[in-house]
Amino acid sequence: MLEQFTFVGFLFLVALFLGLFMFGVPWLLRLRPRKSSSYKSDPYECGLRPHGEAWVQFKAQYYIFALVFLVFDVEAVFLFPWALAYHHLAFYAVLEGVIFILLLTAALIYVWRKGALEWM
Repeated sequence: MLEQFTFVGFLFLVALFLGLFMFGVPWLLRLRPRKSSSYKSDPYECGLRPHGEAWVQFKAQYYIFALVFLVFDVEAVFLFPWALAYHHLAFYAVLEGVIFILLLTAALIYVWRKGALEWM
């Protein structure tokens, strides 16, 4: 048990050393910008100078659309192992999978009726 904690502690020390090394070497070799100017502090947008305000309000529907995609994508990942082992599962495992798919279908119908899948 102590050997496992020793290994984790060793990895923690290696990660800490690498992090400090990555920040320390450019600082020691003076590889950072020495003088700041307005040109250096401008955000880079495809080689063009940016125009307009930086704070643009996005519709919340875009975030909801992305969250719905993420939820269904992660749930599809859970279905792949179940589908591969379908022939070797007991009845209750198949029943749990069917209930899971029914819950997904109910969630999809709910989201569809709320209009979260319509892109504007």
